[in-house]
Amino acid sequence: MYEPFDETAARVLLAVNPGDSIRTVAQHLHSPYETVRQTVNQLEDAGYLRYDDGLFLTNDRVVEAARDLLATSAAVNPPSIEEAYVLPQFGDWPFAFTRVDAVYVWTQGGYQVSRDPDDYPLFLAVLEEDVDAWQCFFERFGIPTGFERRPEDSFEGPLQIVLNEHSVLNPDHVEGYPVISRGETIAFMQEHYATFQSALAMLDRMYDDLDLDVSYRESERKWS
Repeated sequence: MYEPFDETAARVLLAVNPGDSIRTVAQHLHSPYETVRQTVNQLEDAGYLRYDDGLFLTNDRVVEAARDLLATSAAVNPPSIEEAYVLPQFGDWPFAFTRVDAVYVWTQGGYQVSRDPDDYPLFLAVLEEDVDAWQCFFERFGIPTGFERRPEDSFEGPLQIVLNEHSVLNPDHVEGYPVISRGETIAFMQEHYATFQSALAMLDRMYDDLDLDVSYRESERKWS
């Protein structure tokens, strides 16, 4: 009865939205398709999932059980940076990567401003009414949250979540990542032009409908 319910199975159950294909779930989890396919088959055989022109949970109560399993595991083995990028997918509320993480997503991983792996903030846009829920969610996984980047010596571990409150949130999706709009991302990059000039040039090459000014100019502003 419990055989298929390991951490991989828990992640798959939490990543499934009604009607998703296996490929969509794999994209959400940034996991190999074959790994997810095998796990889905096991969960189907065990009765946790059913396929009806897409994947559906057979019992919503299993979601909280899966979340509990991952939270318990995180207390022993804290999430890595790579896992932290997937972790918000397991919450029940909308979000979008923003600021420097939006740059990373829109350049499809092509541009990642230098960040210390021992002091690594992730920037998330969330709805104002969901802030408390998100803070409780990340607390379960031992990751501190705030509205500004906190000093490294004010918490344990390398990860922190910096929340940006929005009254409305309509994320785009790029390679499985919810992200603020390209226009908002470009505005942020232009505000911090000295840091993101090369990323703007990269976007200008990637998207035919853009015509960005990527010439060099002095700027003292830095992202934070």
